[in-house]
Amino acid sequence: MLSLLKTIRHAIATWWSEFTLQTKLLAVATMVVSLVMSGLTFWAVNTIQQDARMNDTRFGRDLGLLLAANVASLVADNNLTEVAQFSQRFYSSTSSVRYMLYADENGEIFFGIPFWDAEVENSLTIKRRIQLPEDYPGDGEKPMVRQHTTPDGIVTDVFIPLIVNKKYLGVLAIGINPNQTAVISTNFTRDVTIAVFITIWVMVILAGVINALTITKPIKELLVGVKQIATGNFKQRIDLPLGGELGELILSFNEMGERLERYEEQNIEELTAEKAKLETLVSTIADGAVLIDNNMQVILVNPTAKRIFGWENADVVGHNVLHHLPPAVQMEITRPLYEMAAGECESAEFRIFINQPTPRTIRILLTTVLNVQRESIKGIAITVQDITREVELNEAKSQFISNVSHELRTPLFNIKTYIETLHDYGEDLALQERQEFLQTVNHETDRLTRLVNDVLDLSKLESGRNYSFDGVDLAQAIEQTLRTYQLNAKDKGVELIQEVDPNLPLVMGNYDLLVQVFGNLIGNALKFTKFGGKVAIRAYQLDFKPSHTQSAPVRIEISDTGIGIATEDQHSIFERFFRVENRVHTLEGTGLGLSIVRNIIDRHRSKVHLVSEVGIGTTFWFDLAAFEEKAPAILIEPVAEVSKITTV
Repeated sequence: MLSLLKTIRHAIATWWSEFTLQTKLLAVATMVVSLVMSGLTFWAVNTIQQDARMNDTRFGRDLGLLLAANVASLVADNNLTEVAQFSQRFYSSTSSVRYMLYADENGEIFFGIPFWDAEVENSLTIKRRIQLPEDYPGDGEKPMVRQHTTPDGIVTDVFIPLIVNKKYLGVLAIGINPNQTAVISTNFTRDVTIAVFITIWVMVILAGVINALTITKPIKELLVGVKQIATGNFKQRIDLPLGGELGELILSFNEMGERLERYEEQNIEELTAEKAKLETLVSTIADGAVLIDNNMQVILVNPTAKRIFGWENADVVGHNVLHHLPPAVQMEITRPLYEMAAGECESAEFRIFINQPTPRTIRILLTTVLNVQRESIKGIAITVQDITREVELNEAKSQFISNVSHELRTPLFNIKTYIETLHDYGEDLALQERQEFLQTVNHETDRLTRLVNDVLDLSKLESGRNYSFDGVDLAQAIEQTLRTYQLNAKDKGVELIQEVDPNLPLVMGNYDLLVQVFGNLIGNALKFTKFGGKVAIRAYQLDFKPSHTQSAPVRIEISDTGIGIATEDQHSIFERFFRVENRVHTLEGTGLGLSIVRNIIDRHRSKVHLVSEVGIGTTFWFDLAAFEEKAPAILIEPVAEVSKITTV
């Protein structure tokens, strides 16, 4: 029960809270008026009822005294027949009398209308006694009046003592019916009160409806129209046939809308052009640009910023920029952004590494955007620069210098050591020892020369130098390379195998660069192939054609039966200064040969691939485009690419 009452109370409170102040005041005023009118009506009803009861009392008393005066002598003479006849005539002649009872001095009823003693005795076989009030004086001379309520109304009971010659003979009880005029008047007043109460509320409700139709509805229409105008919909009009001040207000609103629409038509093209210029300018900026307001809502973002932050498929305009930034960026710039929005600082710069959507290093510049007077902050400009390549270049530069210094230090140290030994103890050393020292110095000098040459070759390839490309006879280039390494292969006991298609077409390339590629690949193959192994170079034309107008490319493969390359090393084998001998600790090298190979093949618009298995061998292969006889010699710009330096 308590929960139900709480629910009802809460529902009423919620319903009441939804009303406007005007509605609440109207309801309170209506309730006050209704209560006042109800109070006045009830006061009138009570007054009428009291007057009716007083009239009934007077009428009953007078009627009882009149009747008692006429029948008292008859009762004294015990002439009950005359009493009965007189009483019957009197009862029949007036509708005000409800009953008439005659009782003796002992209170026993001996006659009554509408019943009398004989009928009572015959039907009920009992003696009836009159029920006198407790305060009835008995043999007093004055009548006593009381009232009691019945379903038909309030009945007035009048008790008149029957006294003849100062002798108390009994009592006459008369019941007076309610005054019908008073009853009708009371009911009418009640109905009028209810009608007045209902009429007040009906009039208030009708007044509210009329107010809504004549005042509230136009005001709401005006409010909707103003909101539409505020959003830029200058075609909004209000069509309500009203006069007076509201009509003038609506007319003025429509005129304002027409003027704004004309103004928009005159300036929309110019504004659109300026906006297009701004968006085009921002979209062509190489750096990412994001413009936000003081609430961190994105106003403008260019394609570069979308690409850096991975917003290509997301609509971030109008949303909080902090909800869409990568976690690392969000953590760094959240507090500075709010400080700048509050005017505590004007700019900030950050260098952040992010993993999403792709790993990269970015530089973020935050700058406040001020109004024309430079008095208030209108927003914040976020400039995003992708400095991943810059960082990699710096790291590569540092790594390259470190690796070259390391590679140069070892041979220079050996050369200096042996020369100092020869200088200080040359006369004390035997001829064979001096020759061994000089041979070591010569070997280290050759090693130093190879390193310097490889570095110079790689520098030339990456310096942007142009190379002349023409038709190259692969058979001649392969033959020249094999002659160079024939003696070396014989000393190591390795068999060199040449499998070149005799009908091989010329390929588009640079002869000297291709010879360098063959030399590096075959030299590496000989270095890592044990005694009794084999190194093979194959060249053949593929069966498929890239297009109907081009010939099939030529594939070159260099295979060996050497130690192989582990799977985890295959992705790094073409990086500068990466050497498999660092893992096996048996052979020497500069670690630049395969990096040079990849660089040269890239300039031939191809890719070098490898297939290797530890303990079985390795195969390097790449494809070269066939030379078209009618095509003139061309110059190929080198690909601007800087490899990462990895030292293992």
